[in-house]
Amino acid sequence: MDYIVIFDEDTPLDLIKLIKPDILVKGGDYEAKEIVGSQIAKETRVVQYKDGKSTTKIIQKVQALCSN
Repeated sequence: MDYIVIFDEDTPLDLIKLIKPDILVKGGDYEAKEIVGSQIAKETRVVQYKDGKSTTKIIQKVQALCSN
């Protein structure tokens, strides 16, 4: 099962400790060893960016749909 969780802290470390994910995914401007929580997850993956795609844009679209 996959989940997306929004958090208000500077880093999601407390959330990662609680969830203990199998896979932690982060955008391509990081190295796996510097990703917060990588020592907790079973696996850390770094994905490359796609032009014109961002989680911020996705969230904005969902918020716009929910406010109607």
